[in-house]
Amino acid sequence: MIKYRILRPIVKLITKIYIRPKYEGTENIPKSGPFIFAGNHIHLVDPATIMSVTNRTVHFLGKASLFKYPQALIFNHMGLIKVERDGKDVSAYSSAVKCLKEGNIIGIYPEGTRERGRGLLPFKKGVIKMALESNSVIIPFATVGEYKPFKKGIIVRFGKPYKPKEDLRKSADELREIVKGLLEQKS
Repeated sequence: MIKYRILRPIVKLITKIYIRPKYEGTENIPKSGPFIFAGNHIHLVDPATIMSVTNRTVHFLGKASLFKYPQALIFNHMGLIKVERDGKDVSAYSSAVKCLKEGNIIGIYPEGTRERGRGLLPFKKGVIKMALESNSVIIPFATVGEYKPFKKGIIVRFGKPYKPKEDLRKSADELREIVKGLLEQKS
């Protein structure tokens, strides 16, 4: 991921200047080993705040439409895993699990889409299945606030590592409740 290593400092600098996020709970982010960042999705630039909190490569799952020109010029070099949203994308899932088994980080928004003012949406079970199959923990996070260019307005809170259980639906609901708690937490 040479291009990622070149682009990450640029993304980090732009994020620091343009978004100015405040991070809470960064001590919960593992320094090594595979794990999954999983949280709410409020804005197109959410991944930049997550990429900027670690020096490791974060392989986000992203909808296939992101891989069209002109944004493809960037996304094709950022370690994204393309997801076809029509049905279950077995190829994307397999790529993500393989990535985790190789000791890497996956970034995913279990809602499957941006909230767009609808509040926290139900979580899909794929993130739980992925964590179980790869023996990875999930680092829940919540992006809180409003993006205001060149002004502070975004807080990203990271929760303690979550180890899901075999009951996919119950674990997805538990993970959602953890993220909801992070959203409602006072700074």
